[in-house]
Amino acid sequence: MSEHLTSSYDIIIVGGGPIGLACALEAKQANLNYLILEKGCLVNSLYNYPQNMTFFSSSERLEIGDIPFVTTNPKPKRTEALEYYRRIQQKFELDTHLFEEVLDIQRNGDANFNVKTSKRSYVTKKVIIATGFYDIPMLLNIPGEKLDKVRHYYNDPHYYSGQKVIVVGASNSSIDAALETFRKGAQVTLVIRGNEISPRVKYWVKPDIENRIAAGEIDVLYNSQLTSVTETSASIQTPTGIVEIENDFVLALTGYRPNFDFLRKIGVNIPEQAPCIPCHNEQTMETNITGLYLAGVVCGGLNTHLWFIENSRIHAKQIIEHIRSTSI
Repeated sequence: MSEHLTSSYDIIIVGGGPIGLACALEAKQANLNYLILEKGCLVNSLYNYPQNMTFFSSSERLEIGDIPFVTTNPKPKRTEALEYYRRIQQKFELDTHLFEEVLDIQRNGDANFNVKTSKRSYVTKKVIIATGFYDIPMLLNIPGEKLDKVRHYYNDPHYYSGQKVIVVGASNSSIDAALETFRKGAQVTLVIRGNEISPRVKYWVKPDIENRIAAGEIDVLYNSQLTSVTETSASIQTPTGIVEIENDFVLALTGYRPNFDFLRKIGVNIPEQAPCIPCHNEQTMETNITGLYLAGVVCGGLNTHLWFIENSRIHAKQIIEHIRSTSI
């Protein structure tokens, strides 16, 4: 890693997703000197969503900066969202460094922060963490989970054509994967810990999966858990005992969590017990560290269903208003 001269900012925003962009828009409007640092591509989490994903929300609820999100579809698709946020970043010339991972954030002697990245170092008066929760999958912790056939992320259904696929989970990501791979010719078995499809599944998708199950086109094992995986099969604990089935791929779409290790490393207090919600003031979004804020879905800890783009956009205004009300 090469070293560069340190740069200084009023605000550094960690995370170039929709909420990070919203924070930058608010900072720009307030004439604050800011920088977005994103470890991947622009809106990296959305980029890594499945190619065919359709949002639950309507387009107007995904808008930031009062810029219309125009689509002819009832619900926008991933590709449309990528284009919308890219155009916002370009139109407003938001200062963004992509493919630059933040490694550490520490206070220095004059109450500013030192921010160290994979490329250089910065000094900033305030920090906003808007890193989301899509980086670290919730593991099953079973034998065979490290096999290449076990995937915690799902992208394109064509890859699984003609394969025997187990999909673990009952939420939107799992149900979408089950339906899409089935329609590309996969033999699909759903393994669900509870006794039903999640009530939070998109309302236009839920009847589809229920009908496929009723027709016997997609198998389902309720009240069941995957216990081990081999190269050719998988074992499942069911209410009637262990069942072993032939298997080519396992899509363990059991959810994701924020990077708690990083947050603890930089000093944010996080309870050890679930839901592990990081310490922050709900009115200002400031953490236990003065001048360091949280924005977006990271605020919910393991309760990843609490915050979405549509209801966490307000965090940007809350944070910038608080920063403006304090000396910067």
